[in-house]
Amino acid sequence: MEALDFTIMAAMAGMGFIAAFIDSVVGGGGLISVPTLMWAGLPMLNVLGTNKIASCMGACAGFLTYLRSGTIDKKIMRVMFPLSFVGSIIGVLVVRQIPPDFLRPLVVVMLIVIAIYSVAKKNWGADKKSVRISHKNYLLGLILIFVLGFYDGFFGPGTGSFMLFLYLMMGYGFLGAAANARAANFASNLAAAIIFTGFGLVNFSYAIPMGLGMILGAACGAKMAITKGAAYVKPLFIGMTVILIGKQLIELFTNH
Repeated sequence: MEALDFTIMAAMAGMGFIAAFIDSVVGGGGLISVPTLMWAGLPMLNVLGTNKIASCMGACAGFLTYLRSGTIDKKIMRVMFPLSFVGSIIGVLVVRQIPPDFLRPLVVVMLIVIAIYSVAKKNWGADKKSVRISHKNYLLGLILIFVLGFYDGFFGPGTGSFMLFLYLMMGYGFLGAAANARAANFASNLAAAIIFTGFGLVNFSYAIPMGLGMILGAACGAKMAITKGAAYVKPLFIGMTVILIGKQLIELFTNH
């Protein structure tokens, strides 16, 4: 039994590392961490709660790595962070009352649009030293980051990718968008983690080893993105978006 427990813990840490490495750059780490926790045999609500605790640990590591590198826009982060945080709290509270699966078709359509747009815009998202955001884009960003925070607490798939795309549309390059999206995603993960813990829906014996793996994976992923820049982030973003589309389509058709 001890050997089995060690095997499970090692699997949690290893898969957490891989999930956070990807998630810290373009989002989508839940594609790896959630099935891993389901494999461990946890009930679905506990899977979501446990994943949020581990993801919060990884998101924090990625956020701090980007923050230290100077790639996060601190001015906009101070506004976006609390909006994403509050939105996520509301989302978690609402999801306990309303099943979120009705969102899946809309999510698929949005991800397809993002993938096509990202491929079609050849020079879009080039790294920039400074960004000038129009008043209109700023106000739209405030609204959408709250909505995406809510979405992360309510449903979640593709949140990191949606947040990255939002910052791209506001005028940031891929690296800047990845960094600022990580800050907003950390806020939504933190809020959801607090609420899930309050409801007693977290298995810490799995969350901690997975979270430790995520801390290392997120730091490595963020450092890789900072070093390689847009040439690395953009293909990974497009690839992960396509994978997310495939996953959502499979679940859409197998659930009906």
